[in-house]
Amino acid sequence: MSLSLPPPKVLILAVHLAANAAVDKLAFLVQQHPTVLRKDVVLRILLTYLPETLPSAKYVHLIEALSSEDFADCEPVDIDSSVVAGLSVEEAFRKLRKLRFLPFSDAKARAEAENDYVASFLFRRAYSVDQHAGMLTQLPILFAPFAPQNDGIRTWMVSTLLPLMRRNFEYYPHHPTPYTLAEFQALPDVTAVSALLSQTGRDEDHNLLGRDLRGLVGPWLRNDARWTSVLDGADDALRDTAFATGKRICPGWERVMEWLLINASQDWRLTCAAVMQWNGSQDVDLGDFDVAWLQEEHHTYLDRRYARAIMASAYLVPEATLDAVEAVHQMVVKVTELLGEGELPSLISAAESLTPVLSWNHDHMTRNYTMHVRNDLLSESNPLTRPSPSTTSLLHALTLSAYLLTRAGLPVSAKRAGDLVFSQDEREQKAEATKLIGVIMSRNHGADDSSWIRTRRELLWLCNWGISSGADVSAMGVFGRVDVEYLESEFLNALLLNSRYSLAKDLYEADSSPLSLNVVRDIVLGAALSAFDNATNPNRTRGGLKKCEEIISAFPKTFHASLRVRQQVEHLLKATHSLSQYRLVLKQGEPFTPILLRVHPDPISVIGKVLEQNSKTYTRIQDLLQTAYSMVRAGLPDNGCSDSGSDGASSLSLDEREEQRLVSAEIRVTAMCIEAALREEDFETAYSYTVNRATADASSRLGSEAMLHNHSAWRAALQAGQYTRSSRTIAPTHLGTGSGNPHIRHLEQRLECFSTSVRLAPASQLHEILGGFRRCEEQLDSALSEQIARGIGTDKDHTDLHRLPGSFGFTTAPAQKAMPSASAGSDASAMKGKADDTVPMSLFDLSRATARAASRNLSALSSLQQSSNAGHASVNNETVGEWGRADGKSDSQHRERMRKRDQLRDAAMGTLTTGVGWLIGAPVTGDRSDAKDNER
Repeated sequence: MSLSLPPPKVLILAVHLAANAAVDKLAFLVQQHPTVLRKDVVLRILLTYLPETLPSAKYVHLIEALSSEDFADCEPVDIDSSVVAGLSVEEAFRKLRKLRFLPFSDAKARAEAENDYVASFLFRRAYSVDQHAGMLTQLPILFAPFAPQNDGIRTWMVSTLLPLMRRNFEYYPHHPTPYTLAEFQALPDVTAVSALLSQTGRDEDHNLLGRDLRGLVGPWLRNDARWTSVLDGADDALRDTAFATGKRICPGWERVMEWLLINASQDWRLTCAAVMQWNGSQDVDLGDFDVAWLQEEHHTYLDRRYARAIMASAYLVPEATLDAVEAVHQMVVKVTELLGEGELPSLISAAESLTPVLSWNHDHMTRNYTMHVRNDLLSESNPLTRPSPSTTSLLHALTLSAYLLTRAGLPVSAKRAGDLVFSQDEREQKAEATKLIGVIMSRNHGADDSSWIRTRRELLWLCNWGISSGADVSAMGVFGRVDVEYLESEFLNALLLNSRYSLAKDLYEADSSPLSLNVVRDIVLGAALSAFDNATNPNRTRGGLKKCEEIISAFPKTFHASLRVRQQVEHLLKATHSLSQYRLVLKQGEPFTPILLRVHPDPISVIGKVLEQNSKTYTRIQDLLQTAYSMVRAGLPDNGCSDSGSDGASSLSLDEREEQRLVSAEIRVTAMCIEAALREEDFETAYSYTVNRATADASSRLGSEAMLHNHSAWRAALQAGQYTRSSRTIAPTHLGTGSGNPHIRHLEQRLECFSTSVRLAPASQLHEILGGFRRCEEQLDSALSEQIARGIGTDKDHTDLHRLPGSFGFTTAPAQKAMPSASAGSDASAMKGKADDTVPMSLFDLSRATARAASRNLSALSSLQQSSNAGHASVNNETVGEWGRADGKSDSQHRERMRKRDQLRDAAMGTLTTGVGWLIGAPVTGDRSDAKDNER
């Protein structure tokens, strides 16, 4: 029906219909009064009074009709005009003037819609609907009919409405952004991108990263307004990028790249998942909208920046695990795909082939790279992250190096591998190489030869990345500064410690060995001794000692049987093994271990510990001597030996010095056995060792002067001479040719021990020895006198005493008692006021008086038997001539049958006179070495 109303009433009626959402009646009213209800007027009425909560589908057809100015499809409807029927024209006009209609012009409106009333209405309506009703999802229905014909509307829907609507209502409805549509549209690009990605990556499995980047960032970029060359207020990174490229840049895209980098250092799994799920700017989800193309120049920029960001993220992954290294490798693969390069093999395949790294600009290997890897990774001036075949090859080499190291047991990230390569610090690289080999030794325990060969191949590849030695590879590889010989040496040591002897022999004893013979020998010897030192059982058939022997035996060419060092190791094993049969504790609570023998300053003294801790061990003197010989031949320290006492020791050859040490060790062990026998009250064994072993040809073999410096022999003999029988003394098993009286026999044996001590001791010690000799002699005299007094002796025995050799005018015991002894004469000569001794006795007279007293005392030993071995007599002819001879028998048989007492007397008196002569500085008829020669 047609309404005939004046214009003011028509306008008031239109406002009334719009306010009551009577869209169809309003459309019919517009059709009836087109001159009054013009397009712009109706759109302003709708913008001002149409409720924002009204669904877009209810009024979008009206907007379409206004846009096309075609209301032919508008059906007639009844319009209730009662609202204006009672108004006059003047009243209607006054009421109309009070109405305020919203304008189209607004800073928030799109510039493209300045001359388009419909577009202006749509934008203002969109802002109002979102702000007052929050019905953002109604806007696509409102805008859809106009998007195909209007590029501005289509671009706005794709780049602004679609990302925000997806972000707040589809992707994260429970965590919407705090911005309205108008506020979001006005945000700076960097802030807008941050708002879109504020919830991205919060899910644990990171499966939605590609969706967000594809559905939020991708559409948001489809707007030329995102690109700018005006960088006032921009940060330095964006400014540098703009100057470097010389083109317009996209700050929002740069924010996405920074987002990737930040997460790479904080949550590398997120960055890796994003890279794997998203292919960059061309990977976009525009929904039902037509494709919004970017300029080719923009595509190139976005892809190259994305590739640089991926490489930068790879350098920032901090975790050193196989998963992290694999993630970095996937990033490198993505970069090669973006650059259109060939496909990279997997890390497993690359680790198997270990192909040489492609050549790249070696001049860039400077210390500045350390700065580049830590700072400005996204900068166009950073050579590390510049997408190119050479930089991707470098990053792949670092990733493969990190993979090999981590898989071997030394966790290293790609960034850490880069630090090792770029820093060029030899000490740092060597420390890491040492740790790697240490890990290999522990992890490869039990691995077969093929596994060890593969490990060695990987180790050498890490030195030069497979590039031949002819090239300039001094700085290549994570171990590029480490000497290859050092790595080979450490690897050989690892093989030995893991008992891969056959492989070690094949690699390092062959003609093509990478190590010299001396280096191999030192390493093998070190490994063998290390096994020895770490052994806990001194038995050479078990544990470390067995391993030590196996290591040496595994290299027959390097350690041939005639090699001195091999012989030393063999003797070391023999000496240690011989100690395994004894209970031995060097420190309280710590059982004996082989290393204690090697580090002991005086290993011969360990035999003394054996004697102390194992009863009756002194009876196994030959075994102990063999142990001592092995210690000497093993080259162990000999602080207890005295070959240094000889002035000519330094001029002796190695074999001669060793012979002296052997003799010295023999003397020391014999002395230890003598002392041990005495501790265990076995005087008979101690006496036997003293007279049969301590006086053997040690003097001639060691040298007279060196013999004087060896105190163990004469001290042991002295201790044997000082021993006194007790009830605990072990009784002799047989008497032999000795006296039947045990006490007298014991004193005779002690005198022989004193005699041995006199022959071996230096002159400075004679006073102590002779004092003991004299006391023992007095005890023997007393015992003999007591035996005679009891009638045990016979007259015949007494009569024949003067016929025995060395009797020197024997007198009876009473006569002896009447004669002053040597000490008594000495005391008398020193006393003042004595009538018969007014003149002091000279030292020469003292010597003669002492000799006569000793002769008288010794001549009383009638029960001593004649010695059956004339070679034991150490009598000098001149000395015998001085002190007197036997009773005139000239046959040699009688001269050889001299009594033991004469031997003792001659040895003691010869030493005494020599000592007295030494005291006064007089020349001696024959020095001690001459005496030794005469004995021989």
